[in-house]
Amino acid sequence: MSAEHRVVIALFPDVDLLDVTGPAEVFALANRVAGRALYDVRLAAPEGGHVATSAGVRLVADLRFDEVGDRVDTLLVPGAVDLAPDGSTRATADAEVVDWVRRTAPAARRIASVCVGAHILAEAGLLDGLTATTHWTTAAQLAADHPGVTVDPDPIFVRSSGRVWTGAGISACLDLSLALVAEDHGEETALAVARALVVYLKRQGGQSQFSVPLAHAAGGRRDIDELRLWIAEHLAEELTIAELAARLGLSQRQFTRVFRRQTGSTPAAYIESARVEAARRLLETTELPLPRVAAESGFGSTETLHRAFRRRLGTGPGSYRRRFRTVA
Repeated sequence: MSAEHRVVIALFPDVDLLDVTGPAEVFALANRVAGRALYDVRLAAPEGGHVATSAGVRLVADLRFDEVGDRVDTLLVPGAVDLAPDGSTRATADAEVVDWVRRTAPAARRIASVCVGAHILAEAGLLDGLTATTHWTTAAQLAADHPGVTVDPDPIFVRSSGRVWTGAGISACLDLSLALVAEDHGEETALAVARALVVYLKRQGGQSQFSVPLAHAAGGRRDIDELRLWIAEHLAEELTIAELAARLGLSQRQFTRVFRRQTGSTPAAYIESARVEAARRLLETTELPLPRVAAESGFGSTETLHRAFRRRLGTGPGSYRRRFRTVA
């Protein structure tokens, strides 16, 4: 049985390995979860054959660029960078790859860039007048090189004009690919793939590249790390300092001091950040009214939800939903 979606991933010398293999694995797992061929993934390179990635691992192209034609459902463009002597990175955009993307894009139903692949889309003129994201280290370069593109360095992926998607780096390629699966086959399929990947959370596009788990890195105490996971699963509960301290067998004062030392945040601030993140996901993926969003994310009231959003995101939940909602 033929697959419903043909995904063509551009492959070229020094491409970032995970930019290619991450999305390919997501689509392969979607096939496995569904028990049928949802996606047919093909790697296309300028000359075909073996291609060395930035990691030194060689991948084998299925097609040459001139063999792809117009049989493309999703055109996925990864990226590559040059490292400067000072350790900084600069995204590269090979002219041959840019030209092929420019010629191939009109026939594709959907175009997506992974990480610094956004620079290739921009060079091909596909991001003019749109909002796009990329890896935070090259966002300033993208904005400077392409003033016609509105660069937002914060989200892990952005969907613009319905058919153009741009993703941040590097593991965000998984989140972007999961979002594409959700668009094609629904949230349940995408969540099943996320579980198969054993990812902590299927993150949505509006979520920052610096999310709560990333902003508060794991510390040296396993009990605190386990408590953070427990908090994420019980956000709708009251979560008092007394209860959290009792779970660890500490006094409230000692618990607060240990938690802050391990996470860099007070317990109250951490819980609010996690609740805002949970509310963001609900606003992006559901049509739940604001009182339900507030209740399920642990804020209790829409007034508290509004205050937290204004304080942490500089916008209200209604405005956030209008910008980042991914459901029909």
